[in-house]
Amino acid sequence: MVETPINGRARLAFTIVNGGHDVSPSTAPPSNAGSDYGIIEFTREDVEALLNEKAKRKDRFNYKERCENMMDYIRRLKVCIRWFQDLEMNYSLEQERLKNSLELTQQKCIEIELLLKIKEEELNSIITEMRRNCASLQEKLIKEESERVVAVESLEKEREARLNIERSQTTLSEDLSKAQREIQNANQKISSLNDMYKRLQDYITSLQQYNGKLHTELSSVEDELKRVEKEKFAALENITMLRSQLTLSISSQDEAIKQKDTLVSEVASLRGELQQVRDERDRQLSQAQTLTFELEKLKESRESSCTELDNLTLKANELEANCSLKDNQIRELQEQLAIAEKKLQVLDISAFETRTEFEGQQKFVNELQRRVADAEYKLIEGERLRKKLHNTILELKGNIRVFCRVRPLLPDESCSTEGKIFSYPTSMEASGRDIDLTQSGQKHSFTFDKVFTPEATQEDVFVEISQLVQSALDGYKVCIFAYGQTGSGKTYTMMGRPGHPEEKGLIPRSLEQIFQAKQSQQPQGWKYEMQVSMLEIYNETIRDLLSSNRLSSEATRLENGTPGKQYTIKHDASGNTHVSDLTVVDVNSIKEVGFLLNQAANSRSVGKTQMNEQSSRSHFVFTLRIYGVNESTDQQVQGILNLIDLAGSERLSKSGSTGDRLKETQAINKSLSSLSDVIFALAKKEDHVPFRNSKLTYLLQPCLGGDSKTLMFVNISPDPTSVGESLCSLRFASRVNACEIGTPRRQTHARSTDSRLSYF
Repeated sequence: MVETPINGRARLAFTIVNGGHDVSPSTAPPSNAGSDYGIIEFTREDVEALLNEKAKRKDRFNYKERCENMMDYIRRLKVCIRWFQDLEMNYSLEQERLKNSLELTQQKCIEIELLLKIKEEELNSIITEMRRNCASLQEKLIKEESERVVAVESLEKEREARLNIERSQTTLSEDLSKAQREIQNANQKISSLNDMYKRLQDYITSLQQYNGKLHTELSSVEDELKRVEKEKFAALENITMLRSQLTLSISSQDEAIKQKDTLVSEVASLRGELQQVRDERDRQLSQAQTLTFELEKLKESRESSCTELDNLTLKANELEANCSLKDNQIRELQEQLAIAEKKLQVLDISAFETRTEFEGQQKFVNELQRRVADAEYKLIEGERLRKKLHNTILELKGNIRVFCRVRPLLPDESCSTEGKIFSYPTSMEASGRDIDLTQSGQKHSFTFDKVFTPEATQEDVFVEISQLVQSALDGYKVCIFAYGQTGSGKTYTMMGRPGHPEEKGLIPRSLEQIFQAKQSQQPQGWKYEMQVSMLEIYNETIRDLLSSNRLSSEATRLENGTPGKQYTIKHDASGNTHVSDLTVVDVNSIKEVGFLLNQAANSRSVGKTQMNEQSSRSHFVFTLRIYGVNESTDQQVQGILNLIDLAGSERLSKSGSTGDRLKETQAINKSLSSLSDVIFALAKKEDHVPFRNSKLTYLLQPCLGGDSKTLMFVNISPDPTSVGESLCSLRFASRVNACEIGTPRRQTHARSTDSRLSYF
């Protein structure tokens, strides 16, 4: 029999040379064997027909014909054998060519990474320099902008002061002109009073000359008149000194005019009375007294007018001095304004030049940032290509992929600088893949497919395995299991933290991705059916976590002391594993799977030890079987997703386990020891691999020694007191990473009729 796939690829037939029938050519490489037949290709049916061909016996005694038929049959067998040899040689050459191209691609990737590293360093230095220049220019621009703002503010203040001074100068000019007009009016009124007093003086002189002729009875009157004349002369001398008078002097001047009129009337009466002096002496005396009283009033009004005139003079002088001072201030402010305007022009020119230089530098920085972005994009693409090639190499080699995850320190653990036992190289080649452990001053270095630091989130971890989960939907067997000591974060990685959606583990996130992909592929004609099963291996005994009567059967077993239901593990020829009587549930949504996960979590065996409050005391195995059919192409795929949370290894001296906890610890350590024996045997490529030494290794046999895609999470505790266990876990993970388990194979055969099978 001839296997249909060669190196995992199906071969198509070109020509059938069994009976001389030909078919259309396809893509298989030609063979030069059998030149009489030209290009010869064989299919599986051709080979089977050739091998099962029976000789035609028309005449059993016709040996010549029988020999010719036999020679023809031998010749066709030789042609078939030569075709197989040529085909094998062509595939060997193609494999060599692919290996060479892969090595060249790896070399190119390394060269590209080095170039990118050099370019990145150059761009980083240029960006640093440009950032410094940009910062200095920004500081300079900010300083100049602040100076400009200060200059503008001072200019605005000077302009406001200038406007205020101009307004005050205008007001003072108006007051001065008003005062000057008032002084002119007062001078005019004083001149009119002078004329009036001159006329009165002349008239009184005539009266004095006339009265001199009167009798002695009129001497007193004459004396009074002389005194009044003297007072009038003194008043005239004082009034001549008045050059300016306020508005209040107007009323006093009006009163003086009225008094003048009274005097004129009295003088007229005196003229009449002088004719009858003797008879009217008493009346003249009274009139003289009236004149004396009026002259006193005139004297008082003169004094007040002089005081007001002095005040107005002083005020005018003060206004003139203030105006001259304001003029000087205005000239100074105008000079300062001119200087500020010149300085503002210089600042505008400097700011424009600085802005122009800043814009040029900004454009250069933007160009550098664009180049950096392009370089980062190329770096990301190169890293993606590297991962793809690395995964391709691992699939070709059939190695088990290993991811290392270090959990953060807990609050009650030592967090001193001396206690940090892990370091992570940051070079281009080692970043994200290498981890160093220091124990007693000795440094141990390990390299894995991916290393997650304590700062990595659940989302970061899931992104790295999302393509592996997608492979299960594409028809591959996928197995992901978490390994590590107790309290290292295995259950957190696989299940997450209940009640915190942002901290969901790999199992919930994987299911979400699968159901989302299921919905997105429906328009392409794909329909999927999914089945879930969950079990735990507790004390080397398989327990069904989805069984409806599990609790009652457990209680009955404990009361009667009889063993519970026995589950057996069987492997078929195709590499599938069947667990007898295991509950398998059809699921159609993520909610249904979430309900089943909660049910299994509540049924799982956990316990308290000195190392962990809730320590998993069993190995948890979640299996999702996927069966897909494309109605448009009739293509069928069958994938398996196994997600396993192993129980943690622990030392009795640290865990302090006794009683049931002691039995659980012994069973856990025994199964993990058997897993270690299996890994060592696979790494050494021994003929016999002890899968049957424990239920765990026998259940994982297709994942460790079959054709599935397998990934192991090694969970590490950063606690310095656990450095010994951490070192053992890392060494074990390195051996696992070196194991070759075979090339993954896609399952495209029809779905089995038994719907209660659980495959690994």
